[in-house]
Amino acid sequence: MSTTDVLDMPATESSDNRPTIVNDFSIVVATVNGSGSQTANGLLARSAFKMGVPVSSKNLFPSNISGLPTWYIIRLSKDGYVARRETAEILVAFNPATAEEDIANLPAGGVCVYPDDYRFATHRDDVTMYPVPAKEIMKQTEIDPKLRDHVRNMVYVGALAYLLGIDADTLNAGLLDHFHGRPKPVAMNMDVVKMTLDWAKQNLVKADPYKIERMDKTSGLIMIDGNSAGALGAVYGGVTFASWYPITPSTSVIDALNGYLVKLRPPQNGKVDFAVVQAEDELAAIGMVLGAGWAGARSMTATSGPGISLMTEFAGMGYFAEIPGVIWDIQRVGPSTGLPTRTSQADILPVYFLGHGDTRQIVLLPGTMKECFEFGWRAFDLAERLQTPVFVLSDLDLGMNTWMSEPFEYPDQPMDRGKILTTEDINKAGAFARYEDPDGDGIPYRTLPGNQNPLSAYFTRGTGHNAQAVYSERPDDWEENLKRLSRKHETARTMVPKPLLDERDGAEIGIIAYGSTCDAISEARDQLRAQGIETSFIRVRALPFESTLTDFVNKYKRLYVVELTEDAQLRSLIQLHVPERAAELRSLAHLDGLPLTASFVRKGILEAEGSR
Repeated sequence: MSTTDVLDMPATESSDNRPTIVNDFSIVVATVNGSGSQTANGLLARSAFKMGVPVSSKNLFPSNISGLPTWYIIRLSKDGYVARRETAEILVAFNPATAEEDIANLPAGGVCVYPDDYRFATHRDDVTMYPVPAKEIMKQTEIDPKLRDHVRNMVYVGALAYLLGIDADTLNAGLLDHFHGRPKPVAMNMDVVKMTLDWAKQNLVKADPYKIERMDKTSGLIMIDGNSAGALGAVYGGVTFASWYPITPSTSVIDALNGYLVKLRPPQNGKVDFAVVQAEDELAAIGMVLGAGWAGARSMTATSGPGISLMTEFAGMGYFAEIPGVIWDIQRVGPSTGLPTRTSQADILPVYFLGHGDTRQIVLLPGTMKECFEFGWRAFDLAERLQTPVFVLSDLDLGMNTWMSEPFEYPDQPMDRGKILTTEDINKAGAFARYEDPDGDGIPYRTLPGNQNPLSAYFTRGTGHNAQAVYSERPDDWEENLKRLSRKHETARTMVPKPLLDERDGAEIGIIAYGSTCDAISEARDQLRAQGIETSFIRVRALPFESTLTDFVNKYKRLYVVELTEDAQLRSLIQLHVPERAAELRSLAHLDGLPLTASFVRKGILEAEGSR
């Protein structure tokens, strides 16, 4: 084969005759935080999506503003798997500080795209190297020098577009989406992409087997992050008040909420029907939420672990005074401030018991974008029906990464405002006691400010009170309150979202998990099935646990609890719930700040099964 033949070779072939690997590999882009790489990285992922290829992305970024290494992992899977993989076949090495380590992590047969002025101390004969003249290409552009550093990353987009087979029209469509149709930034970025594409066609000899080809597996799907999905759900749930204090990784919940409210609820007669307030701290934020909830507003806040800690006393008050409100906790790694930009599930135990004394909170546990949206509106219904704070535990992986999803379904039911008495209701009854339980479900009736019946007033307090909301330190009043709150918790058990079950005939192994680990578990189960090991899976979606979990735990001989914690918090809660099976619950807990992989789950179960 002549040199000319190789240069003209379409990207569907490999010059070394290795079998072409189509739509089944991962790309890791190594850059510097603050360099504008998110536009380029998101464009690559969205372009694959537009080509009909199932794709997922993980953004591993540092907690400082700029200057430290960041990695963006894009996984393409013709079979639809979206969990993180532990290896990536293609490396974009655009950070000199990490380039040596990044290339060392490539598997044999991998690919490295890098600026041609980099010099590597170690040479790898088993990796295909593609040097690209990034500086020279940027010099040829007419882009403002102040913007060049942020557009420079389009060089590797152009190089990968040639090597993998992404056409310019698809990239242009992706940029139009990203910049909301604004022609100038689209044209500026596409100029760099096209210049690099032209250079690559003339100078790069494709010597690797990786290729993207069009499929039809993303038709009808959308791409969104969990924080945006949850915020949109809150808008459709009728939120009217939000208070917050910025904290990674929850800030974008309120950013998205504010944007959706402005767009979807335009002013009526010059006035808007919502308020979004930045508080001075998390303590003030939840105080405002409870104040607004007490007054009848659908109110919410969003925070993460350190903010949850500051909210403890108010959370307990909301539980005991029985005030509705919604608190999103986008979990990150602790203790202390921990790893602000890494994912975790280690708030589940403290949030469930958040408060002082005998407190048990209602907690929703979304695991998909559709559930982030659904729980965004459903949390308000539960908070008002149960008259209590409702916590939604997402995590950084769900919240800040972009996921494929089916379109969301508009809420098919009217808002559930719960047991609210009107003036006419009290007139007819002739009496009102705030904390009585006439229905036996533990949920009392409440009134809202503005009720004109004098009997509607009551004193709200976080200290001891009797059924009439009168201050009391009598032991019988205290015990009756806690017994009634326990009855309400049992009622909540029947109202929260039920777990999702996938049971298989012949399975003796049961896997239990919640949230963002479900994709890795689903892939691991397929891998185990291929090795002749069948499993069943239950994904918990709320606390308190519903009876389905009890039945599952009692059914299977061998049980594994998979979670992103160090101390097996979910397993501890299940052991409290089903103590007679406590010894049978094996932990597959893992917390390194990264999203879970199928490999960890599969290896963990195989090792445990082999040790029996």
